[in-house]
Amino acid sequence: MHKNPLERIRFTQELQEVFEQAVKIIVPESRQQLIEMAVGYDARGYFEVVSEIPGSGKIVEATVARCRNGIAVNYQDVYMRRRDPDAIMVADDRPTDKVRYQDRYGEDFAPLRKATLKWLGTQNLIVMPFMAGGSQDLGYPAVLIAPENTAFFAAALADLQGMIPASQLPDGFEPRSIIYLAPPFRHTHFGGKQVVLHHKNDGVHEIFSYNLYPGPSAKKGVYGMLLSIGEEEGWITAHASTVRVISPYDNVVTFMHEGASGGGKSEMLEEPHRQPDGKILFATNILTNEDIYFDMRDTCELEPVTDDMAFCHPSLQKGSKKLVVRDAEAGWFIRINHITDYGIAPHYERLTINPKEPLVFLNIDGVPNATCLIWEHTMDEPGKRCPNPRVIMPRKLIPNTADDAVEVDIRSFGVRTPPCTADKPSYGIIGLFHVLPPALAWLWRLVAPRGYDNPSIIESGKGMTSEGVGSYWPFATGRMVDQANLLLDQILNTLSTRYLLIPNQYIGAYKVGFAGQWITREYMARRGSAKLRPEQQVPARCPLLGYALQNIKVDGVNLPKGLLQVNLQLEVGNEGYDKGAEILTNFFKRELQKFLTPDLHPLGKEIIECCLDDGTVEDYYNLIPKL
Repeated sequence: MHKNPLERIRFTQELQEVFEQAVKIIVPESRQQLIEMAVGYDARGYFEVVSEIPGSGKIVEATVARCRNGIAVNYQDVYMRRRDPDAIMVADDRPTDKVRYQDRYGEDFAPLRKATLKWLGTQNLIVMPFMAGGSQDLGYPAVLIAPENTAFFAAALADLQGMIPASQLPDGFEPRSIIYLAPPFRHTHFGGKQVVLHHKNDGVHEIFSYNLYPGPSAKKGVYGMLLSIGEEEGWITAHASTVRVISPYDNVVTFMHEGASGGGKSEMLEEPHRQPDGKILFATNILTNEDIYFDMRDTCELEPVTDDMAFCHPSLQKGSKKLVVRDAEAGWFIRINHITDYGIAPHYERLTINPKEPLVFLNIDGVPNATCLIWEHTMDEPGKRCPNPRVIMPRKLIPNTADDAVEVDIRSFGVRTPPCTADKPSYGIIGLFHVLPPALAWLWRLVAPRGYDNPSIIESGKGMTSEGVGSYWPFATGRMVDQANLLLDQILNTLSTRYLLIPNQYIGAYKVGFAGQWITREYMARRGSAKLRPEQQVPARCPLLGYALQNIKVDGVNLPKGLLQVNLQLEVGNEGYDKGAEILTNFFKRELQKFLTPDLHPLGKEIIECCLDDGTVEDYYNLIPKL
């Protein structure tokens, strides 16, 4: 006789009582089951996700359309279509620098927790086991508990982190984390705001998700749980994409690209976007409309490793002096706002138009029984596209992925930069790429600029802001100084990995989008293990940018020097550059102050003081000399 799947999971007595009260409990067997549940088994292929709100009646949270190539989920509230950076809070009394539920709402979390569990007990429930971290050997047992009518959310989580089918669930499965999904509470308790609460309870990391957009919970909530475990055990999960790049000359170089949301992580895994004639549009001068093209027919082969979350577990290092990483996800949450027409991204078109398994699309204008097209974004209002369309791509459906752990040769950091001219100076003074001494690389990971025109989150309107330490701080639940120390120790232990700084969107007066990032990848991969010659580098005019380039040749083309050193652009000049450098320097000095606490690593204190004292590039280099 087969044991009930729920009996194989070690739940507390409290949760056992919730399950006894629930009308129906479903432990799913497959993705396909979740896809069918997501549309309510409706033959029309259309379903409305409804919340019952006392005193207000029914509210349609989202619609789900069953398309030929998956399900298209669209939120009725425009606010719900991208992540609110203030959504995540801490609801326990453990050490933290994050906003606590008690401080924001002036009450203890216990009554709300009890009410949430009581409400779940009145629902038809999905109970979905999975391994947080995307793998059996380095993952952590976890469970989603959600209402049946939110099956699309379960499908999204199953793609992002994998799922354990009911028939394959081992005996004694003991969750290290539980996600509770309770959408109506967004309306009854939080004024319509996105709220995700982290609550550590007797060894279990509980995540209470009071909204249906999976960004802060199924995606970043799980990330926060992994960061919490890493903080306890002494390692991090980097906010990074990783790709093994094979040049036309058979050089193999592995890049790990970090940065805030919109910093180019997913784009680092993409082929360069081409014009109809096959050329790559590299840059357009916003004042003269001059275009710069590359006629690069033979580009590098790409073997993606991670898209957004990279395990940097000590067990992977095995004595290597380079950082070694592996994917912490089973699927990738790919933003496709830059794909606005057919032919822009043939790689993703091939993967999404006729996939081997149905996909989950968010903020895409999908019609039941038709093919969902990734360039047909949902409109936030007439003439204005949603800036955050997404497709969740199971890793197993992406060709040429590297499944094993990899050594990182180049660790780059991406920054969304605005246009910069002499008349309108800004921090858009970063050249094509800059070489960073390790000490400066650490500082960039502490301040992590959120950057210009971020499409992934709801902006605060405060100008230049920080995503926080590691660029993963919005998802973390502990203390900033602990994460800063972990990052510094990691750099000190992996000194054979090199560091670059790469802008996207603008280089001075030139609009580049992500083309500069792709050209950098092509150039560095062709060099292989060869380092830049000393005469190719010069200390940048702004010391925070490390070393600027004197000259480089890509595929036989010498790049204009103004795209390497922005002050040499006629449209910017030294004066415009220096005003931008002042903006950047003031931002660094303001953000770094918060790390000067007694618990900061002594070397970290020296590096921060070097910045506060306007140190030179050589000063930074001497603080952590490279091997």
